[in-house]
Amino acid sequence: MNTKLEQIEQSFRGTHARIVCPFCASSRSKQNQKERTMTIDPGEAGIVYFCHHCNQTGVIKPNNNERPIIRKEVVVEPVVAEGIQQIPLGEVELKYLESRGITKDLAEDYGIFASEKYFRKLKGKAPAIGFPYLNKGAVYAAKYRSSGEVKDFICDGAPQTFFGLDKITVGEDLVIVEGEMDVLSFAAAGLRAVSVPNGAPMKVSDGAIDPEEDRKFRFLWAAKEHIDKAKRIIIANEADDSGEALAEEIARRVGKDKCWRIQWPDGSKDANDTLLQRGPGAIQMSLDAAKPWPVSGLYDAEHFEKQVIEVFEKGAGKGESTGYPSVDELYTVAAGQLTVVTGVPSSGKSEFVDQIMVNLAQNRFWKFAICSFENEPKFHIAKLISKRVRKPFFDGPSPRVSRMEFDAAFGWVNDHFVFVHQEDGSLSSLDAILERLRIAVLRHGIRGAVIDPYNYIERPRDISETDWISEMLTKVKTFVMAHGVHLWFVAHPTKLKRDEKSGDIPAPKGYEISGSAAWFAKADVGMTVHRHPEKTPQDVEIHIWKCRYSWLGKQGSTNLFYDKQTTTYAEKSAPTSGPIYSHFDTDF
Repeated sequence: MNTKLEQIEQSFRGTHARIVCPFCASSRSKQNQKERTMTIDPGEAGIVYFCHHCNQTGVIKPNNNERPIIRKEVVVEPVVAEGIQQIPLGEVELKYLESRGITKDLAEDYGIFASEKYFRKLKGKAPAIGFPYLNKGAVYAAKYRSSGEVKDFICDGAPQTFFGLDKITVGEDLVIVEGEMDVLSFAAAGLRAVSVPNGAPMKVSDGAIDPEEDRKFRFLWAAKEHIDKAKRIIIANEADDSGEALAEEIARRVGKDKCWRIQWPDGSKDANDTLLQRGPGAIQMSLDAAKPWPVSGLYDAEHFEKQVIEVFEKGAGKGESTGYPSVDELYTVAAGQLTVVTGVPSSGKSEFVDQIMVNLAQNRFWKFAICSFENEPKFHIAKLISKRVRKPFFDGPSPRVSRMEFDAAFGWVNDHFVFVHQEDGSLSSLDAILERLRIAVLRHGIRGAVIDPYNYIERPRDISETDWISEMLTKVKTFVMAHGVHLWFVAHPTKLKRDEKSGDIPAPKGYEISGSAAWFAKADVGMTVHRHPEKTPQDVEIHIWKCRYSWLGKQGSTNLFYDKQTTTYAEKSAPTSGPIYSHFDTDF
């Protein structure tokens, strides 16, 4: 085996880990050579690795050719950093802490210590304050802040849990702040809070975090018990764009229905500012005045002021692109919405939804959870790989996916898709599905989900199908709005009669979906995928029969080409000789 691959295999401990990349570390600057840029995870075919710096990716197969164990509940076990020296706080560090309103006793209660570290902004070593990060009571990483006027940070190891979580009792309200100094500020007021390990996200676009930053939110999964049992999740972010994006993403993953937020007094951007300017009582008053996240109930207009100003200044905007300009004229994908998809059997409903997900994962780095009752995961993954590589997965007249392409594409699928799967083939309740999707939001940061098809969901016997569908769609709508997820719900139509003249089956619409008119009434978007496999198998009609919001699309129809060998779609203006591919480039 390649020496670099052996290094990866030796670092693997059966669960997710982050390591120094053996491919690019030696070529980087000296201070960056120890940065852990490569993630390794268990996968269906072996150890999946991906470097976030050089983009090196692949799968290492087990030597014994046995199927690797995929752990369904992966517990975060942070890699322990070596050489963390915890020096007692000295005069320089204590003076700085006192200038921020933090006493020696309070700092020592949280294990704060002194050190000397190299800081890039200072271009040299300087006194530093160390914040210890704990896992099961032991220090596994530390973050350092320069104790002079110039603010800079550096870490030993990779902090990936809340700072201060060891001080919180399970079941209490969980107050989340941006920095360790804010945790100490809450403690100065006699209150408990936790801090995110890496501050607010660096990449923010249109008020939301860049999906490339998703992996930085693993600290939420590590605190799952506290989050699940907390009465309230109270978010106390800084009043800037990055802070707002951080708050939105935490609320999306946790569920906005249990989130509250603190608004700091005018002139204060965070808890430490409030402590210094107004005293510890102001922190308590801000906490007491926390307001519920605007999800349901009655709220005044002030809750929505920032969103309204954004619409006023930027317009309503559009959703994310499907990957096809002609479809985008009718339909774009927006967070917190429900798309109902229908079509006669063998029309390609599921295939087209898969294609949209692949395009969004490819172009916008979205992650998805798939609950597909009619597709075994191994075959569904094969289809996604085929769409990603744009080659047939199996042997045939055209060149199939190569082994190298398979390894890279499998790693890509593993990074962007998780599967809700009933191994025994039994029916699943809607509540069970939504709970798994909720976990997928918290743990993986999914932005889209599929339930395909409806009729595999268990219906209570004491309720009619019509009432059940209405109630079910209400629950689904509540879920997608609370978590900012776009969900595609596939539903079969009633049996349709062929046209007497043409012999064709017409494209079904919302009121022709089996079971209830609620499919039309409660959908944000209604879509039909339709084709005539006997006459024109490559010609696919996309009908949008409902669009609740005009800025996201409109009613109408368009046509795409479908290539059966690769299960991919393309605009009809694309070249028709050879396989018909979508217009995305194929680089991994």
